[in-house]
Amino acid sequence: MKHLFIIFVMLYGGIITSQPNAINDIKTGSISGRVMDANLQEPLPYVNIIIKDKDGKVITGGITDSNGNFKINKIPVGTIIIEITFIGYKKVTREETIGKDNYNINLGDIYIEEDVENLEEVTVVAETSTIQQKIDRKVINVGKDLTTSGPTASDIMNNLPSVNVDQQTGNIALRGNQNVQVMIDGKLSNIPTAQLLRQIPSNSIKQIELITNPSAKYNPDGMSGIINIILHKNANVGFNGNVNFGLAYEIAPKFNSSIDMNYRNGKLNFFGSYGNNIADNVNRGFLNQVDSDLTQLIDITDESNSHLFKVGVDYYLADKHTLSVFTNQNIFEGGALGTTELVFGDGTIENQLQVLDNSNENNSQQYNFNYKLDFDKEGHNLELETDHNIFDNSINTSNSFSGMGSRPNFQEFTEIDRVRTEINLDYVNPLSENSKLETGLQARLFENTSDYFSDRRVEDSNGNYIPTSTNFDYERQIYSAYVSFNKKLDKWSYQFGLRAETVTVDNTAFETDLSTGTTTEFNFKNDYTQVYPSAFVTYEASEKNSYQFSFSRRVDRPSVGQVNPIPEFNTPLIAQFGNPELEPQFTNSLEVNYTRNLEKGSITTGVFYRLIENEINQGVFVDRSSLGSGRIILRIDNFDNTSAYGLEVSGNYRPTKWWSFNASFDVYGRKQRGFAETLDPNISNPTEDDIELNSVEVNNLITNFRLFNNFKVNSKLSLSAFTMYRGKDTGLNFEVEPMFLVNLGLRYNFLEDNRATFSVNFNNVLDTQELNITSERPFNQEVSFNPEFSTIFVGLSYRFGGGKYRAKSRKQRDNDETSGSGFM
Repeated sequence: MKHLFIIFVMLYGGIITSQPNAINDIKTGSISGRVMDANLQEPLPYVNIIIKDKDGKVITGGITDSNGNFKINKIPVGTIIIEITFIGYKKVTREETIGKDNYNINLGDIYIEEDVENLEEVTVVAETSTIQQKIDRKVINVGKDLTTSGPTASDIMNNLPSVNVDQQTGNIALRGNQNVQVMIDGKLSNIPTAQLLRQIPSNSIKQIELITNPSAKYNPDGMSGIINIILHKNANVGFNGNVNFGLAYEIAPKFNSSIDMNYRNGKLNFFGSYGNNIADNVNRGFLNQVDSDLTQLIDITDESNSHLFKVGVDYYLADKHTLSVFTNQNIFEGGALGTTELVFGDGTIENQLQVLDNSNENNSQQYNFNYKLDFDKEGHNLELETDHNIFDNSINTSNSFSGMGSRPNFQEFTEIDRVRTEINLDYVNPLSENSKLETGLQARLFENTSDYFSDRRVEDSNGNYIPTSTNFDYERQIYSAYVSFNKKLDKWSYQFGLRAETVTVDNTAFETDLSTGTTTEFNFKNDYTQVYPSAFVTYEASEKNSYQFSFSRRVDRPSVGQVNPIPEFNTPLIAQFGNPELEPQFTNSLEVNYTRNLEKGSITTGVFYRLIENEINQGVFVDRSSLGSGRIILRIDNFDNTSAYGLEVSGNYRPTKWWSFNASFDVYGRKQRGFAETLDPNISNPTEDDIELNSVEVNNLITNFRLFNNFKVNSKLSLSAFTMYRGKDTGLNFEVEPMFLVNLGLRYNFLEDNRATFSVNFNNVLDTQELNITSERPFNQEVSFNPEFSTIFVGLSYRFGGGKYRAKSRKQRDNDETSGSGFM
């Protein structure tokens, strides 16, 4: 199988030699020799030897053995070109003539040198992070300064321009919007995003790509774009790896550790990793309904115990053929344990207490197969990839109540089975030195089954609680094709693309009243076909100044949680349900950027505008089944078209050899439409059927400022300081107060070649980070939460191995800039 390429080129060579004026094939000769590393003076195994005729057409080829030797027979007489290539080394070209008295040529020892400019030594991480503005994305090269900020990917996200992470829920937003696709090495995962980001060690991250206006080559999901996390991949010959340990603490401990390894012996590269995150996260806060003087006190600890395994192999069949397979296996056990207490201010009613005991177990499996065929022309390739994900989730919640007038105790059980399969076929053809054509086909198949049972959930008109069960099946099939063409003309470059897809959605819910056996069936189907164009135009005015314009159309498909009628959470005052009839929203986005390259850094300024069709937003309703209880229901719905806009400024600069910083400022505006009932007696409360006629409109303007400083004391010791200010955030029924924080960090490198790193980080040193919310709909409320903002983190990492020769990195789906697979 490893000689398939050789057989192919020999057959191809046979075709060539049968043409007029071809090399005379009556007699044949041979070429032999040994390939050596010029610096180490050692033989190189598995180096590619390609034989071409004088016109550059391939005749035959071969590879060196484990001792660096090669011999290629049956070469036609005439002038030939010998190319010696190996990833990470400069190509060597020789011209020889096979003929009379010179049929068997021995080239002896051939020394090749490392290509330092193109050699990406993944174990050497830059001290400071840098930001690059590329044609369709902003790339943050993660240095040691950012990885000191915390143990996981979730911890360092807030340091990035345009990105915000909710410290309480772990939800991530890009440009003030949570409709964002988070990918690892260009791939989606069935693992919930908040959980996934807390499982990836920050030291495993090589780059983070912020793709705010993706091209047609990418899936069109996510209004605000894509965050693609690229992980380190070590593909050196020999045994190599990294090990990391971290501990964070404020009220409860949070421990994480990881190890990633690879073994490369030439044609095979084995890689594997293991990581864990074992943490207790304490959330304390209160919700006060001012007019009724009713307060809900919340004290909940989220428990997380996750283990993530990865095993894979790259097999280099021949110079033009690469086969890769890997699997990720994730095991998660966690839950929540705590209390919510209703306190009545007048003292005439006994307080009510809810004790919550929730267990959450899920297993996620990912199986990936990738085959890539490179043609003779550089950059010309065909790639097939299949990615299969399985997710099983079991949730068991016990709710116990006490106090006068409190609800009866009840149990909730939820089982979730989710399968997603993605098949991609991509073709890339560089038509010329300055133009490239890309096209591809894709199938995405998604199935989700949720079974829910509660012995006490719905209250009927007589005040009785009815045991119920709900079965919810959701299926979505997406078939798409795309084409993208880019070309460079002097100082101008452009890229135009078009993606067409057809979508079939089918969701069915069966709700059963277990006291009577009555079952209600609900079915919703939505089939549609859409076209998603994209366009990018860049003008390089000079080496220091460049301008970019881009346009794309995208879609936000309702998630399973948004359409699932099963309650997402239940407290004495709040319940949240999905909406099975929710339809997708579409976004047309325009963006203009200007980049100025400075002598010691760069700065990028950009503006964007979005037109949002069929907006998805939240509705807030008073619980009609228990009026006077102060209980509200949250439900997602569709509303009229709306718009969003923003301004961003970001850059990095090094004023001195010992001081560098990254800074960003952004302001986002959005007109939101939704629905929020009010208990104001002067305003009538409409029914849910009147949502569109009685929607609420809010103009929201959010500002963010970040400054990350890195101070290099000496070659081993560095200090960091991060400052962030987030302005007021106004929603349909709430207003979040501004927030300010300062984090300090220290990093010390030691041992030979700085293989070990010790780091310390102290978050929220001024104790200013708070989450305070006020609301007027449906009640006049004040809300305050104080998760563990002021944590101290201590970390230790060690790099071992360090083989000399790099293997060929496997290209990742939806990532045409870099590659990696590392930890995930």
